[in-house]
Amino acid sequence: MSGETNLSILLQSLQPQLQEGVYVFCTIPEHHPIPVDKVLFFFREEEGISLILTQENAESLSIPYSYAAAWISLQVHSSLEAVGLTAAFSHALTQAGISCNVVAGYYHDHIFVAYSQAHAAMEVLNALRK
Repeated sequence: MSGETNLSILLQSLQPQLQEGVYVFCTIPEHHPIPVDKVLFFFREEEGISLILTQENAESLSIPYSYAAAWISLQVHSSLEAVGLTAAFSHALTQAGISCNVVAGYYHDHIFVAYSQAHAAMEVLNALRK
């Protein structure tokens, strides 16, 4: 497994990057075609398929959504076996009253926060680097 596992190094190396755009969470039925070229993330759940895509793509595909978010990528290459990173940043965001939804990719963690709280979340995440 590649990637960093040391929590102290992970926190010092977070390098949060705010992606441009508004991202939304949606769901579609199991047998609905998935527009893979327009979807950032999908996950099959018992109730249906969860999607994350840009607000613009959701609207162009007429897929209803209820949560508009900002996407923050942590540029540190964290190991999938690292312990405590999600707890550390979610606790810090909790203390600031900011809800977060996390997606772990192979190389990086990605945090979705309410679009209106994006800059406050960036301040909190950058403060963890000290």
